[in-house]
Amino acid sequence: MTNVLVLGGTAWLSGLIATRWVDSGARVTCLARGTHAVPKGAALVRADRDDADPYDELHGEWDEIVDVSRHVGHARGAVAALGGRAARWTYVSSTSVYADEATPGADETAATVAPARDGDEYEYGAHKVASEEVVRSLGERARIVRPGLIVGPGDPSDRFGYWAAAFDRAADGPVLVPSVEGRAAQVIDIDDLVSFLVAGDSSGTVNAVGDVHDLGHVLDAFRTATAHDGEVITADDGWLEARGVEFWSGDRSLPLWLPMDMGGFMTRSNAAYRAAGGILTPLETTIARIVEDERARGVNRERRAGLTRDEESALLETL
Repeated sequence: MTNVLVLGGTAWLSGLIATRWVDSGARVTCLARGTHAVPKGAALVRADRDDADPYDELHGEWDEIVDVSRHVGHARGAVAALGGRAARWTYVSSTSVYADEATPGADETAATVAPARDGDEYEYGAHKVASEEVVRSLGERARIVRPGLIVGPGDPSDRFGYWAAAFDRAADGPVLVPSVEGRAAQVIDIDDLVSFLVAGDSSGTVNAVGDVHDLGHVLDAFRTATAHDGEVITADDGWLEARGVEFWSGDRSLPLWLPMDMGGFMTRSNAAYRAAGGILTPLETTIARIVEDERARGVNRERRAGLTRDEESALLETL
């Protein structure tokens, strides 16, 4: 029986990784603080990775260790404590490691940002680069997977799902969208990513990203999936910025909207992912699942990204 350790294993992505390993017949242990329920069939070792010795209760050897950590200190501590006991170590990094956000089609050989060093102010991409360096010290046992924007039911970031909510809550009313001319969107369905992480046999470093779609096509697909029949009103970049609307994510934002000089951020090559057996769910299928999930969770709920309907309506009144 395959023996798997998931460092985390109870949040959105790591929980689905653990679940998929359980479903494959593996013996799965999750090391986590226990703030979320452990997936059915997995064992929980309760620990906080900020503590001095969080791995003391882990014994034996592992066919696979999976780590999704965001802090190089966590990655460094895990490799130091457990690296000698793992046949393969999969680190889930991010395409946020890349320094060049302007060049479309860049692959895994593109330059990365400088790795985080002790004492640096926290920066997500830099910590992912530094964590990759730590994991690579394991040699051929190391596998680095760099997802792009991960989407799917239950997504806690609310970025992709915002557009399902925006079109659905509007019904026959207007929806505010950014200018889509020259803009693209590239996502990876969480089910495809988890399948690749569990069943894939890749080695080295792979961008786990989907195909590139015109942003206008993506928004049209959301509109179709929600049966929105109201007006779609476009605001240009300068107008939105002048009114405090943010790019990409966070409060008072329009998710997926990026500055024009970031044309490479969501247009990276997925050739290595496909060559390694990575699958891609059709965009429309992913969007249909997200629309269903957003309706179940509530399209008017408090969100971590996007505009509230009141904010959107106020902007539309002045456009």
